[in-house]
Amino acid sequence: MNQTEEFTLRFAEEKDITLIYDLIKELAVYEKLEDRVIASREDLRESIFDRKVAEVILAELNGVTVGYAMYFYNFSSFIGKPGLYLEDIFIRPSYRGRGFGKAVLAYLAELAVKRNCWGMEWTCLDWNEPSIKFYESIGAVQNGGWRIYRLKGEALLNLSQN
Repeated sequence: MNQTEEFTLRFAEEKDITLIYDLIKELAVYEKLEDRVIASREDLRESIFDRKVAEVILAELNGVTVGYAMYFYNFSSFIGKPGLYLEDIFIRPSYRGRGFGKAVLAYLAELAVKRNCWGMEWTCLDWNEPSIKFYESIGAVQNGGWRIYRLKGEALLNLSQN
């Protein structure tokens, strides 16, 4: 980033819902998961702005959106405090390598400290070597020994009816 550029982070507003949706689709293409995006703009609007189950930070350079982060809070019964769970972080490819991703993570770390969280966590696809190297370079460690399980779709419905 040179001195004439202005990089800012801001909380997304309801009027940004189409932008958020488009960024999610761009992330899905990057992760080779575009067929898994089933959310609609209305789903996102309701969850983020009505129900407030997630928050979104938009990263902008000279007024142009270069990326975003979506996060929510989980809870550790062992620690007795919430944690900031980073669902998505995405910097558009043409803006990578300029420190924007690190700035977003630093902002979220500051937010986690201010909100008395025990820490932050996120997942990363095992093939995404550039991201893995970046996360390790800032001191993040893989939570070894834990596996992520998901229950959704028909399996979720089946269990809910027991």
